[in-house]
Amino acid sequence: MKTLFKNVNVYTEYHVLRNSSLLIEKGIIKRIGHQHTSDGEVVDGEGLNLIPGFIDGHIHGAGGADVMDGTPEAIKQIAQTVLEEGVTSFVPTTITSEHQEIERVLDIVGELNLKQGAEVLGLHIEGPFVEIKKAGAQPKEYIVKPNVNMMKRWVGKSKGMIKTVTMAPELDMDGELIQYLVDKGIIASAGHTDAGSREIKLAVERGVRQMTHLCNAMNGIHHRDVGAVGAAMLLPDLKSEIIADRIHVTDDMLRLIYQTIGPDRILLITDAMRAKGQPDGTYKLGGQDVTVKQGKATLSDGTLAGSLLTMDQAARNMVKVTGASFRDIIQMASVNPAKQLGVFNRKGSIEVGKDADLLLVDSNFHIQKTICRGVVYD
Repeated sequence: MKTLFKNVNVYTEYHVLRNSSLLIEKGIIKRIGHQHTSDGEVVDGEGLNLIPGFIDGHIHGAGGADVMDGTPEAIKQIAQTVLEEGVTSFVPTTITSEHQEIERVLDIVGELNLKQGAEVLGLHIEGPFVEIKKAGAQPKEYIVKPNVNMMKRWVGKSKGMIKTVTMAPELDMDGELIQYLVDKGIIASAGHTDAGSREIKLAVERGVRQMTHLCNAMNGIHHRDVGAVGAAMLLPDLKSEIIADRIHVTDDMLRLIYQTIGPDRILLITDAMRAKGQPDGTYKLGGQDVTVKQGKATLSDGTLAGSLLTMDQAARNMVKVTGASFRDIIQMASVNPAKQLGVFNRKGSIEVGKDADLLLVDSNFHIQKTICRGVVYD
């Protein structure tokens, strides 16, 4: 029940403790400091870095499984697969589908109690309250207008596990759905939206606090209307998901986002689909055929359909493209998502009393060990 990591550089929230140690007991960080012996397992970090585990707030699938498979086994497969990329907790994400299919996932996650693998923090409902013109890979035939009664039913079925809802805020004409989400402590995230900057500002006034995969499936910057993307840059109350695979967002746009929004408001996500970690071929997403080839997932018309990105690769991409610091990556991949999801009291940083969700990494974010709730995975 005890594991001591020694000879490690421990990245706490404000300091780096060089050549230090960290003791884990019963899945919790028990002590940080210079300790070299323990009556439990001892791991020599050999001068590597101990950082908080990554939190993926937007993921549809991995390892051949998809959230919309609607089975406990699918969620378990994703939870095991993402450990390899340093994800110690995640938010399974639905796609616009028949209501019964979404409700099946709600029922499962509401009852799920995984003891192994990355921890499920809740559910991200992406759609069906989105703009059909910005559907992207969301199946258009199941898109509906914002419906508070439907959301009330879903919150009940999930047993309070819904953490985030992606919606087109301009369709919520009176702000009723946004207000309901705010009242329930659920993140209202603007995505798959045709809103301009004025409508995003109004949505923020009503309680929207996040942008879903910024730049994708929304209006970009124009000199007469800076659009949803420009609004995300200008409005300090908004945090923005970023798919840093260098496919969904170009390198220049990644640099622009990093320099304008800054690491304190960026949420690194994967938006990965079931083909992550699998060979090229044809896979299903929301009942649609997705062609996976050379690191890219597309529908038959060329529309991007999720990603194959891993969180450790997202970290390396951000460092390479933007020059983000080691500390910046921790902020974007661990601290920010933990705070946004309301779990920073137990996750997202290294502190005595918090969950032992940790990564042993080299200076290029190559993962040597993933520690999830105190369990060490090589």
